[in-house]
Amino acid sequence: MVQVGQKAPDFEATAVVDQEFKKIKLSDYKGKNVVLFFYPLDFTFVCPTEIIAFDRKVAEFQDRDTQLIGVSIDSEYVHLAWMNTPITEGGIGPLRYPLVADVTKNVARAYGVLLEDKGVALRGTFLIDKEGVVRHVTVNDLPLGRNVDETLRMIDALAYHEEHGEVCPANWNKGDRAIDKKRAKEYFQTVTA
Repeated sequence: MVQVGQKAPDFEATAVVDQEFKKIKLSDYKGKNVVLFFYPLDFTFVCPTEIIAFDRKVAEFQDRDTQLIGVSIDSEYVHLAWMNTPITEGGIGPLRYPLVADVTKNVARAYGVLLEDKGVALRGTFLIDKEGVVRHVTVNDLPLGRNVDETLRMIDALAYHEEHGEVCPANWNKGDRAIDKKRAKEYFQTVTA
């Protein structure tokens, strides 16, 4: 699996972008953060809840200069059919971020989230910084949906650290006090257990 601190593997693949097929590369987004997330299959149960949840918060990702990219092993034709299916009938509706078709499974394999025996990807989420370095990874088993707000929180923590050099403690949220490593003792003197 790709480790935190490593360069994110670049890839080129066909995606559905604004209801059209388009070749995209991860490196197209250098200079902005990327949340690359894998999910098992289109037309399933947990997957649409995540994809729709990401889409409903797309403006919050854009406000953080972060590009969302979803990936599954389905083809671009299946992705488009799913987008053209109403949510009330098991579809996802039009999306405001790309869905990558990874029919070769090479992208999921490169990121270490492919379940070879099942032929699908785990629910891997990779926060990639503006230089293309993986800064945060979570991987959920197939039945466990991810938390979109936690993904946003991690983007905020990364931005805060990059701007201030301070580190973000457990349960830190934007606006909370962080830890200046040179004055950590002061922080811990004010924290109640």
